Order: sequence, then C-alpha cells, then structure tokens
Amino acid sequence: MQQVSLSEEQQRLFDYIENSEANIFVTGRAGTGKSTLLNHLIAETKKKVAVCAPTGVAALNVGGTTIHSLFGFPFGVLGTQDIRRHLNSRVREVLRAIDVLVIDEVSMVNADVMDAISTAMGIAKGRTRQPFGGAQVVMFGDPYQLAPVPGSAVEERAHMAENYQSHWFFDAHVWRETDLERFELTEIFRQSDEEFKGILNAIREGNCTQDMLDYLNQRGNRFPPHPDVIRLATINAAVDRVNKHRMEQIAEAPTEFHAVFSEEDLKHFGKALPAEPILNLKVGAQVMFIKNDEAKRNSAGGVERRWVNGTIGTVVSLPKSGGVIVEVEGERLEVEPVTWEKVRYELKSEYDETLGRFKDVLEAVPLAEFQQIPLRLAWAVTIHKSQGQTYDEVVIDLGRGAFSAGQTYVALSRVRSLEGLYLTRAITLSDIMVDENVMRFMAGAKKWSSSAPDAMF
Repeated sequence: MQQVSLSEEQQRLFDYIENSEANIFVTGRAGTGKSTLLNHLIAETKKKVAVCAPTGVAALNVGGTTIHSLFGFPFGVLGTQDIRRHLNSRVREVLRAIDVLVIDEVSMVNADVMDAISTAMGIAKGRTRQPFGGAQVVMFGDPYQLAPVPGSAVEERAHMAENYQSHWFFDAHVWRETDLERFELTEIFRQSDEEFKGILNAIREGNCTQDMLDYLNQRGNRFPPHPDVIRLATINAAVDRVNKHRMEQIAEAPTEFHAVFSEEDLKHFGKALPAEPILNLKVGAQVMFIKNDEAKRNSAGGVERRWVNGTIGTVVSLPKSGGVIVEVEGERLEVEPVTWEKVRYELKSEYDETLGRFKDVLEAVPLAEFQQIPLRLAWAVTIHKSQGQTYDEVVIDLGRGAFSAGQTYVALSRVRSLEGLYLTRAITLSDIMVDENVMRFMAGAKKWSSSAPDAMF
C-alpha cells in the first residue's frame, strides 16, 4: 500500500492558497510533489473549483476537462475570435459559479489561450474589467519540463509573433493587469543524493558544466544488471520496437483485452484515448499502471493505494475468469477493468444542512466513458510519457540526441539515484536545452519557506 500525505511545505502552501484570493503558479523541480498538492487541493478546498488542462490526457489524469471543452473555445487563433459568441448559456452558468480555476500542466498553455480564459471568465461573471472576472486562478506545472506547442498555421504563428513576447502562458497580456505569484516547491522526495540533485538542478536551469556531465556519463556508462530495466527513449518508434521484440520472445499466444466504449463515447474522447482499445498481454510481460488505484482511507485517516499511475510490475497470471494478476515488489495484485470518464461541469443546487438552505455547487458530470485494464507494456516508454513517474532503475536512450527543451532533464530526473542510471550513450552539452523565456520568467520565482510562517524567499 502506498500512503499519500502532505509534507509541511506542501501543507503551508495549500493553506496559503485556500486562505487567499491570489493568482498563484505552483512549480518545482521533478519529484517535489506538485501532483500530490494538486490532488489534495482539488479534494479538500472549500471553494467552488473547476479543474482543466491543455490536453485530454492531462485532463483525465486530474479528473477534469480540457480548457477548450470547459470554455467552449474553438481551435485556432483565439486572439482573433469573438469569445463572447462561443459562450453558450451552460458554459456561462458554470464559469459564473467558479471561485477558483485550477489549471494543470499550465506550461503547455499558449499565451493567447490564457488571455481568452480571462476574457471568458470576465464575460460570464459580468466583470469584464477584472482579470479572470475576479476568480482565483491556481496553476501547476514546470516550464523547464514541458513547453507549449505553437500552432502550425502560418496566420497563428504570425499573430503570436506580432502580439506576444513568446508563446508561453506567462507572457499573456492579462499578467500586465494583475499579479501572478510564483511559488517553487523545494523539498525533493524522489532523490536523496545531494550531488545528484545539484546536477539535475543545473541541467534543469541550463547551468550544467562539462565536468557535471563527465560525472554522470562515468556513472551511467555500464550495462543494466537485467533486461527488464525500463528504457526511456525520445521517439515512439524506438519504444514500439523494444516492446514488440520483448513480447515476441515470450512463446505463448497473447490474451486480448477489448476496451468498452460506444461510438458516442469515442466522439467525446477524440484522439486522446486513455488506454489502448485492444490491449495484448502475456504472462511475463512487464507493464505499467496508467491510472491511480482507487484511494482508500486507512484507520489513521490517511489515504492508501495499491498502485499509482506509473507503477511497474510483471504479469504473472491471466485467469480465464478475466482480469490480470500483476506482481509488484513481491505482492500479487488483482487488476480489473477501470473506467475513465470524460466530464463536463454543471451547476447544481444541493441542500446544506449547516446553512439550512440550498446552495449552488459545481459538479463534474460524466459525458463519456472508456473502460479498459489500466496497463500498458513497459519494457520501454517515451520520455514524454514518463513525465511525473519515478523509477528505481532506468536505461536512458537519447538516440540521435535530445530535440526539445527539458527533454534530457525529464529523462534523468525520473530515477531515484545514480545507482539506477544506465546510459546507452554519453550525454553531451548539446542535449541540454533550456528556453531563454523560461529562464527570464523563473528568475522571479519565490521559494516557499515551510519554516517561516508568512515569508517566501
């Protein structure tokens, strides 16, 4: 069982968010527990909250909806759109009720989308001169790890270049009208080696030296002790090749698990399916859980899960009765199909016993469902899909080289210690890429101090 609780640092930041109306960006190095704080905020806040993310997969991970679905935005350049025209009565009703808007993976949000969010909130709340219509906005993400994806259309790129300093969310015009408080979590739970943490931070911020890389390369220049060490690769083709080869080495025929969904469900999920429509497994296959186990309260009041998104295990049995038996760290776990829900927010009225009257509440109502075994083959995964995960051992395969800012940092920061790091080739300074806009923005980020009650340093 894995128990989930807040550290003192996380608790103090949660209390600050809950007891203020400030617009806040929560960031931090890999392994500082941003997701833990985010999930706690969603579950425990007393405010009317709506949760959204820039992609379907990210939205499913936090039980929210995509930004475009929540706001009814069309695709394309939002800066040239009449936002008012796209806000139907249901969307306006929902936006009007929001006290706090939570945005996960905000580093992937383009600046024009951030401005459109503020505009839409202002229209819905009847406060067009107030940023976000006076609602609180709390955002989570690490711009050193994930970047926004610029539009491919020529007119979209031209509009952004003409009107914004960069594509990044922090260069939206709305931040000229209101303050954005930036807090960086500092307590790292994933790694304990101070030297390794220092090198990772230098790679994250673009201050890495050749001596640091020489040290990493020397430690990682060895073969893994067994063939099941998970491989992180830059491209899907390399991942698929490894997983296919390893499956072919297992002689038995695969067992197929077919996802359950309707054509209507598929329309709502689009291309962002949470799992494979047909999952092929064999006894002996290495797999990764792709959805948190349902949380259960223990006798001490804490939250426990048998597995979390990213847990690695081995298929040890495929019962004829259905389901999968997966062994994780010596424990055999029975895995049944689970349901992912695509939701939309609706405003409902419910009776509050304490207040003695009805009150409005925001409710995430299922719009579509997708049911499948929450596993995927995991002898190899892409660096991008390893985001947020923690591994005891990894083989890092940068192939012909890292090709996006933060990619090398994400890969290296997945592993707990240098003892579990294995490199297929040496990492070079050209593999270390940091966006200059991110360095400019993050220079002003405040470190949250858990020891000083009212101070950020």
